[in-house]
Amino acid sequence: MRPLLLGMGSFAEQPGGLNRYVAELDRALRAEGLEPTTVVAQAGAGLLARVRAFTRAAGRHTRTADVVDAHFALYAALPLLTGRLRGLPLVAHFHGPWGAEGRVAGDGRAAAWAKTRVERAVLRRAGRVVTLSVAFRRLAIEQHAVPPWRLTVIPPGVDTAAFRPAPRAEARRRLGLPQDAWIAVSARRLTPRMGLETLIEAWAGVDALLVIAGEGPERAALERRAHGRRIRFAGRLHDHELADLLRAADVCIVPSAALEGFALIGLEALASGTPVVASAVGGLAEWLGRLDASCLVEPGDADALRRRLADARSGRAPLPGPEACRAFAEQFAWETTAARHAALYREAVGPAPERRPRVVYVDHCARLSGGELALSRLVPELPVDAHVILGEDGPLVMRLQEAGISVEVLPLGRRARDTSRWRVRRRAALSLEGLEAAVYAVRLARRLRRYRPDLVDLNSLKACIYGSAAARIAGVPTVWHVRDRLAPDYLPAAAIGLLHHVARRARAVVANSAATAAMLPPDVAATVIHSPVPTEPPAASGSRNGFVVGLVGRIAPWKGQDLFLEAFADAFPSGGARAILVGAPLFGEQEFERELHDRCRMLGLDGRVTFAGFQDDVASALDGLDALVHASRIPEPFGLAVAEGMAAGLAVIAPAAGGPAEMIEDGVTGMLYRPGDAAALAAALRIVAADPALRGRLGAAARERARAFAPRVVAEQTMAVYRGVLA
Repeated sequence: MRPLLLGMGSFAEQPGGLNRYVAELDRALRAEGLEPTTVVAQAGAGLLARVRAFTRAAGRHTRTADVVDAHFALYAALPLLTGRLRGLPLVAHFHGPWGAEGRVAGDGRAAAWAKTRVERAVLRRAGRVVTLSVAFRRLAIEQHAVPPWRLTVIPPGVDTAAFRPAPRAEARRRLGLPQDAWIAVSARRLTPRMGLETLIEAWAGVDALLVIAGEGPERAALERRAHGRRIRFAGRLHDHELADLLRAADVCIVPSAALEGFALIGLEALASGTPVVASAVGGLAEWLGRLDASCLVEPGDADALRRRLADARSGRAPLPGPEACRAFAEQFAWETTAARHAALYREAVGPAPERRPRVVYVDHCARLSGGELALSRLVPELPVDAHVILGEDGPLVMRLQEAGISVEVLPLGRRARDTSRWRVRRRAALSLEGLEAAVYAVRLARRLRRYRPDLVDLNSLKACIYGSAAARIAGVPTVWHVRDRLAPDYLPAAAIGLLHHVARRARAVVANSAATAAMLPPDVAATVIHSPVPTEPPAASGSRNGFVVGLVGRIAPWKGQDLFLEAFADAFPSGGARAILVGAPLFGEQEFERELHDRCRMLGLDGRVTFAGFQDDVASALDGLDALVHASRIPEPFGLAVAEGMAAGLAVIAPAAGGPAEMIEDGVTGMLYRPGDAAALAAALRIVAADPALRGRLGAAARERARAFAPRVVAEQTMAVYRGVLA
């Protein structure tokens, strides 16, 4: 295998992260048994002369190279797009958004636009695109519409032989640094994106030595800003000097402001046994957080950085020790990185492998509501190449990325995204929101045409409207996951009519309960597949002082938190029973939340009701309960909280309507009461509170029933639907 690496410059002449990466990759590939050739631009010549010379040098290897690996778009563009290399398989590395970085460095709009266009042309020509982090995988998709199926995340390697622990005193002696000082180092190119202004600001009044290594256009300005503080500028260092500097330090600081793909210097510090404090940005947050999340601070926050360093120095919040740092860095050996590149090259030159179905999932929301939680649990279990397109940024993005799922945010306007479903009745609102959604559908259709998925899975009501139109334009079949009841007590007539029309156009419809399926048009055949719920350890019971009952769900009038409080006050007018409300308003229901606090005072429940707010870890919230109540005033389409309570082995009390009535057999796997009847709910609460043995029987049976909702089971059922569509 003979890869042709198209770099930027010689690392010996032009130190920098990209140049170091290409040089190290060349060396590691040779150790792996490959025969790479690296072409870099000549230093010192003018731009046109560099480009011409680079193009000629690259062209000489047309007949000897098996695959091209491009690392810098400016030099690679001409030989790849117009030269003799066009016929070779292409792998492209996306080290960072060249145009956006230029804007941060002071480029004008025209220059930044030109850089972006050149970079996009190279990336879209590539059969495989490599990013160093998940954060930059998302950036490549969002900024350049690179099809997610072409993207591979391969973290860089670290030279664990060159960067290794050694006696700190000897390193300080060689560099002329004081032996008794607490020393921090930051080795960066001196440009605005690196966040060194924030680091210097954080150093005000700090009785410790900061050494800043590196060169760049901002050096003079940074030196003026650092005047009067214990800060040294070391300039450019040779490799052995940089290794000594990292060994000499008590901490390495990487204060990047933005657009950080990985920050190899942080990994080199850890390999030297030196802990790192860094900005929680891009790829940095991704990998350093796995070692110790307390090493991360908000980018641009000088006070937070100063406090974290002070806590580390004083021992109040120590940083990872040398052994932990080194062990973590050893996971990133160049041997592993080179082996992954070799496999990618072979894949690029070989015949197209048999692939899995490619599915794009569309949702307007990134908040962790019921449908979004179901999506985050289902997709990782499916044997498909999945990509999720969301209309907003939010916690769902991180949840999906942590599960290894490709995700992008294609921003949907606030009017179309956040409007209440009841506003569809108002023609003015409909016209404005409809126009916004129509424009978005065209943008989404362009994405789908670029990605060419096998099918599109629509995960919410709003997503099904614009997503169905986009998929139709792009010529891609759709599956609609219906997670809401299309009924007059839940939606206005105009919305129901529109959704019935959309349902008839879907290739397949999946309903989360029989109650949801019953609300669809008679001529639409829906498959009922319940939402996935992980099986949790049984909740503890009987170890607390007094009975504890909870309600988990979004704070909203139709969810019935007020009904629950009324029933709780009726069932337990006094005594040690306590209630916990888990959840928060998601779509503008803050006024209702204030009314609930007022109602607690009116009912005399002060001190006995806890408003726990949103809980990311639902299992922990359930672990503190003896029983779970569901109190929705209108039938619940499925009742995710009910299923989660059953999976946790709790006695669940729910209305005898909608999805909960399908899951619960009254008196066997839970208790059902007449919907909206506070007195009936109070009676059920008294029965469950008085009988621990009953709670145990109901919980055990509920847990067994919930096995039918396990993600693996739901994934198998969903794949059967997909196979039917694809056939």
